[in-house]
Amino acid sequence: MKSYSYNEKSDTLFENKKKKGNKSDKKNDESECVDEEVFEEIENSGSVVVSDNSHRIHCLTIIGEIEGHIESPPQNKTTKYEHVIPRLVAIEEDEKTEGLLVILNTVGGDIEAGLALAELMAGMKKPTVSLVLGGGHSIGVPLAVAAKYSFIAPSASMTIHPVRSNGITLGVRQSFEYFQRMQQRINNFVAANSNISAERYNSLVMTTGELVMDVGTVLEGKKAVEVGLIDSVGSLSLALEKLKEMIDENRKENDEEKSGE
Repeated sequence: MKSYSYNEKSDTLFENKKKKGNKSDKKNDESECVDEEVFEEIENSGSVVVSDNSHRIHCLTIIGEIEGHIESPPQNKTTKYEHVIPRLVAIEEDEKTEGLLVILNTVGGDIEAGLALAELMAGMKKPTVSLVLGGGHSIGVPLAVAAKYSFIAPSASMTIHPVRSNGITLGVRQSFEYFQRMQQRINNFVAANSNISAERYNSLVMTTGELVMDVGTVLEGKKAVEVGLIDSVGSLSLALEKLKEMIDENRKENDEEKSGE
């Protein structure tokens, strides 16, 4: 097999393109433009629209640290909530987009930013499916369960722990009560959007002896399903299959509503 340097290979490919004629050139140019648009969309927003000619799905990634009002250091991988909020609104309002696939691999981050995204996602009418890969830790838990159906990879894990602050906190009763109320908000949201009760979830939050430097619980793939937090253990193909099934059901319901009017 002949080997090429980068420039030699590029030149050879360019010469081969020229030999194919104008029609082929136009087709290749259009294809390259589409690819550039797709990669630019992924780079700018961590999302992409995919279609198999019968289902149009928007794939959104939530990775690294969920950034809130305070900007994270430039070397950190982050998901900026001010970018995701308008994206979710656009997906919900876009008539062509039929479903949303959310892929998570997050360490957690800003609590209020994470809850804001989770509330938006939970309030969407369109079919939504989440898939936890690697990790869906801390405030990533409400984001994972916010979808109408959730998956977790067998090797993925989710860390559940109490609300805490990285900044200076006054050691007074009001601070303690504030954190308690915020934890209750998370407990209630998770319970309302999964098959686990608020009491059971709080018991996992307050477990001692499992985390070295904290209280809480680590749930790996199958265990997250067993406690009722996540719906199924699965992969990308299963998540897409489930989302397409939900889209088909949604179409059927809409058709029935129109025929009944």
